[in-house]
Amino acid sequence: MMSDGKRVRRKDVITRKEENSVTKKIFGEFNKVFVSGRVETDFEYSHQFGWEKFYCTRLLVERKSGEIDFIPLIVSELLLEDKAIKGKWLEVAGQLRTHKKLGEDGKKHLNVFLFAAEIKVYKEEFELEEVANSNQIYLEGYLCKLPVYRTPIGREITTILIIVNRAHSGSDCIPCIIWGRWARWARDFEIGTKVQLYGRVQSRINFNQGNPREICEVSVMRINKL
Repeated sequence: MMSDGKRVRRKDVITRKEENSVTKKIFGEFNKVFVSGRVETDFEYSHQFGWEKFYCTRLLVERKSGEIDFIPLIVSELLLEDKAIKGKWLEVAGQLRTHKKLGEDGKKHLNVFLFAAEIKVYKEEFELEEVANSNQIYLEGYLCKLPVYRTPIGREITTILIIVNRAHSGSDCIPCIIWGRWARWARDFEIGTKVQLYGRVQSRINFNQGNPREICEVSVMRINKL
C-alpha cells in the first residue's frame, strides 16, 4: 500500500498475505496462523507420512514486553531448500495443530505445534520489514469442555478447549486462554458453543503436580460466539 509516495505498514499481516492469490489457497477456513521469528536450531527429522518427510525446530518470537515465546514448528521437506538455518529469521503461514504424545512421566500430553503451509527464510531480521516478530492466529471451532474461570492475583482468566476442523479430514483440540472482561463473558459458554477468535500463539511453563512442562496455547485477544 502506498501513500504520498511512502510505504504504509499494514497491521493485519494475515489479511495482507491472503490478498495474494497463491497464498490464499494455503489457508484453511477455520484455522490460520501467521508468525515470524528467529530459528532456534537447525531442522531435525520429525516423522514421515507416506512418501513425505517432515522436519521440526522452534521459532523464537519476541513479544512487545520483551518476553519470548517458543513455538514448535513442523515443516515438510517439500518446503525446505536448506535444513541448516539456525539463527536465521523465518516467516511462516500455516495452521495450529495438535497431537497426543507420551511424556517422560509416562502420561499422554497434548502437544501443540505450528504446521507450516508456506515459509520464507531471511538471513537478517531487518529483511522481514513490517512483519518482524509478527504473531497472529484466527480460529473457528466448538467448545469440547466447560470453561474454567479463575481470578489469580485478582486477574480474570478463562481457559477453554476448542475443536477446530481441518479442511479435508480430522480435527485439532486447541487450548486457549482468555483475559479480562472477555474471560468474564466466556466463562458461561456451554459445551458445543461455536466460537470465532483472534489472538496470538504463546508458550509458558505449566507446573502440573510439581513437574514443569513447556506448553503452547492461544492467548485470545477477541472472541465471538456464533
